[in-house]
Amino acid sequence: MFTDIEAVLFDLDGTLIDSAPDLGAAADKMRTDRGLASLPLVQYRPMTGTGARGMLGVAFGVTPEHPDFPVLREEFFANYEACMTQRTHPFAGVAKLIEALLARHLAWGVVTNKSTRFTDPLTRSMSLFATVSTVISGDTTAHSKPHPEPLLEAARRLRLVPERCVYVGDDERDVVAGLAAGMGTVAAAYGYLGKHAETAQWGAHAVITSPLQLLSLLQGLQSPVMT
Repeated sequence: MFTDIEAVLFDLDGTLIDSAPDLGAAADKMRTDRGLASLPLVQYRPMTGTGARGMLGVAFGVTPEHPDFPVLREEFFANYEACMTQRTHPFAGVAKLIEALLARHLAWGVVTNKSTRFTDPLTRSMSLFATVSTVISGDTTAHSKPHPEPLLEAARRLRLVPERCVYVGDDERDVVAGLAAGMGTVAAAYGYLGKHAETAQWGAHAVITSPLQLLSLLQGLQSPVMT
């Protein structure tokens, strides 16, 4: 489906890695520290992609407009820093996908709204990212997704025109950003919003329900035999 592609860019949380257990644990610790009952991960998972806003909304029902939100957010961030590598892991098939891209001499990178404060130590701690060509965080540029600038910055760092890149993400804002940047776009329906959103309505060029399905969309690449 995609031709003349030289790089694949990915969103991070919900696309490459499942960080819901650590993000949920960081928010849930705030509840138990206050004597409140623990909530199951299933309640936190659908909101993982929205970061502190979503986690605090689940844990306490607060919004960014609440006067206590800034203080609660910093406590959440501190909790997350302390545990963010304990339970986070790549989604099934992601490691094989990266191996297949590299074997075909395609560069790959990350464009996330997660701030550098968390992105850098997290990616350094996981062997999956040993071969990543570029990592763009939410504060790398003056804008974050759905603005296209982070994706355009990734293309510049790879010394590629955007049209030679495909962007894969599990949130509608990923698709919006990718389209605005002029890249091929793929919605990852296996991510946090896949079962709770109309991914087919996001306007992406393609939708995948597992990481390895991406290979069948790239001209000249064949999906590995699944065993």
